Amino acid sequence: MNRKQLFILLALVVVLGVLGLVVHQRNQSAWQGAGRKGSAGKLLGELPVNDVASIMIKGGTNQLDLVRKDNLWRVKQRNDYPANFSEISGLLLKAADLKAAQSEEIGPSHLGRYKLLPPGPGTNTAVLVELRDEAGKVIRSLLLGKTHMRKSEGRPSPMGEMGESEGWPDGRYVMVGTSAKTVAVVSDPLSNIEAKPEQWLNKDFFKVEKIRSVAVTYPLATNSWKVTRDTENATDWKLADAKADEKLDSSKTSSFSYALSSPSFNDVLPADTKPEEVGLDKPTVITLDTFDNFTYAIKLGQKTNDSLPMTLSVTAQIPQERTPGKDEKPEDKDKLDKEFKDNQKKLQDKLSQEQAYGKRIYLVSNWTVDSLLKERGQLLTEKKEEPKKEEKAAATNDKDAADLMEPPKP
Repeated sequence: MNRKQLFILLALVVVLGVLGLVVHQRNQSAWQGAGRKGSAGKLLGELPVNDVASIMIKGGTNQLDLVRKDNLWRVKQRNDYPANFSEISGLLLKAADLKAAQSEEIGPSHLGRYKLLPPGPGTNTAVLVELRDEAGKVIRSLLLGKTHMRKSEGRPSPMGEMGESEGWPDGRYVMVGTSAKTVAVVSDPLSNIEAKPEQWLNKDFFKVEKIRSVAVTYPLATNSWKVTRDTENATDWKLADAKADEKLDSSKTSSFSYALSSPSFNDVLPADTKPEEVGLDKPTVITLDTFDNFTYAIKLGQKTNDSLPMTLSVTAQIPQERTPGKDEKPEDKDKLDKEFKDNQKKLQDKLSQEQAYGKRIYLVSNWTVDSLLKERGQLLTEKKEEPKKEEKAAATNDKDAADLMEPPKP
């Protein structure tokens, strides 16, 4: 190949490259141009957030209804249990601010490609979100389709091989209304919007503080136990009714001081669930007394997979009057009286709030109560078994034989 032919070949390569770039940019500009048209305003227009009184989310054959009653959001599929307001407000704020990063006109035959088919038992269906007013009229509706993935080239995969990874979610294909012809991509995967009632529950729960004693009562009485401590800051626990040969293993009781200090739950069972249906007719009972004179009685039923059904009963003996200190000065009385009243109100509010949890059966994770669910013998130090008489005799004979076989020392 001479120099002239080489220059001609290079020129052709450049021309082909330019043409390819032009075509690519034309396609991109067509997509992005539509996107700019869609993103000029908000997808749902000026959404009247304060008028939304209920939210319906439907995915597949599952439906979730979040309803505002008595100025409190509730989960209908959980017998109107209080909903997580921060999750609901987050959903509404996102919906009000949704904008299209890209958009494209499509026909009905392409809806499945974007997983935007109406919700139902089939495949490639969308998640339908309807925002309704107090009369149940739909204010806005939105179909959530396939997750948009951002791919990353040249990064190692989890298996250690180089190449193109699957990427990560950076958006979602959506469609306003149920009969629209425009699919848009928004820059939020909206992955937490699902028709799962347990996901939307208010997971605030009781909190045990300043534990004074812990007792676990099993259906089999010999496994039951109770431990106590003298002061709030004490780390050593004492076994009640301990036998002469029973000694607590401190490594197994070290977590008792802060047990159930911040528990949570996974779900609530239907309000008409009968105790015998979940093993609560023959429960294991955990009783915790605190230095604030609160008593928590927790009943646990039959374990299913990684969850336990649980009921809660809370009582308290809150002092109504303050006992003056022995060396209390008159000038300190007002201050101490105020502190007493403030603390009294705090304890009363805590009691009222926690007693409300006694109306339902909760499902809690095993790990929530695992540290307390130990049988009596599991809390004790291991006993070292004394060798039997026969073993002692055999060991003595072996030693004597070894001494005979030893050569005399020079």
